[in-house]
Amino acid sequence: MKKVIDFIIIFLLVFLIIGMFNKKEEVPITNWGIVLTTDKNSYSIPASIKLNIKNLTWEKVTFDTCKDIILKSNSGIIDFSKSVICKTVELESSETEIIDYATEYKKLETAWEYYFSAKIAWKEPIASFELDNRWTISKIFIAFIYQPILNLIDWLILITGYSLGWWIIIMTIIVRILLLHPQHKMMVSQKKLQAVQPKIKKIQEEFKGQQAVLGQKLMALYKEEKVNPMWSCGFMLIQMPILFVLYNVILEIRDPVNWYYLYDFLAKFEIDKINHIFYWIDLFKTGMDFPIQWIILWLTVAWLQYFQIKLSLADKLKETKKWAIIEKKKDWFASMMPDPDVMNKFMLYGMPLMVWVFTFTFFAGLGIYWWISTGFMIVQQLVVNKIIKKNKK
Repeated sequence: MKKVIDFIIIFLLVFLIIGMFNKKEEVPITNWGIVLTTDKNSYSIPASIKLNIKNLTWEKVTFDTCKDIILKSNSGIIDFSKSVICKTVELESSETEIIDYATEYKKLETAWEYYFSAKIAWKEPIASFELDNRWTISKIFIAFIYQPILNLIDWLILITGYSLGWWIIIMTIIVRILLLHPQHKMMVSQKKLQAVQPKIKKIQEEFKGQQAVLGQKLMALYKEEKVNPMWSCGFMLIQMPILFVLYNVILEIRDPVNWYYLYDFLAKFEIDKINHIFYWIDLFKTGMDFPIQWIILWLTVAWLQYFQIKLSLADKLKETKKWAIIEKKKDWFASMMPDPDVMNKFMLYGMPLMVWVFTFTFFAGLGIYWWISTGFMIVQQLVVNKIIKKNKK
């Protein structure tokens, strides 16, 4: 049991560290009165820039976002006079106004240092940021991964009437079809691994304490039976890169800067029309919002994951007195050999827990993806179980 707990703790720590690195760069407030800040000090072209204007005076202030706030670069003042961002703002004390320059990304395509300056009441605050060109690796990622996926997403959203919810359902089915063959191989491998459990136990008992010999015997058995114990949770790991790419693309799906990456046939795609409300679910909300519908979503996703894994394991899981017979003392080779009982227990209880954490932490749209995906896997698992049972006869 300790190994399972250690694995879960390590996973959660890695997850939290990744979250820390993905946080937006905070720009500290260094002056008082009327304060201008951008959400980052440096942006990559094309940039989605937001200017925060905070009123730290005791009075209400009024200003025009185009006449009273200017943006300068080495080439002079950038003209926003005919922009949709132009409006008159009345800002009460302690309130903050956010001006989103994402729609103006075409005017911000030169790498340089930029300065915001304002004349609001008797104050003249300033803020600065830099625009940089993307690195080659970033450009390759965008050209061959991000941009194709973004355009596929936008095209599917377009044919579904700008419904993000229906796009998630369609995209999930496409992903499951693409992964149908490796998923089938993984399920068959799991069943084979369960079938050789008596042989594994016999080897473990026979060579208990002989780490090197035990590792070699188990490896020989796995090779002979053509099974890989790591495939018990391998398919979950295969899905992770797909989930993270989808996660990042969807998070920025409404960013006007994405117009920069659209192919010609989607030139008229209207990003601001994307509907992120799917029946009663706001697909961009997370578990932190804590309404009852998200609780239902979290619980059903975790239960479906548990049920799918239960189907993939033996008919009846038996408790073992020892979670791992392999002793990890001197031989590193033997220490790398996973105990099948530990893997099965982790799959049954650890994976649903991790899925629950993902569903709670990320936006609800990812939970919908996992819900549909797991339902698809349950049907596939029932088919595989039926085939395996038929072959035994």
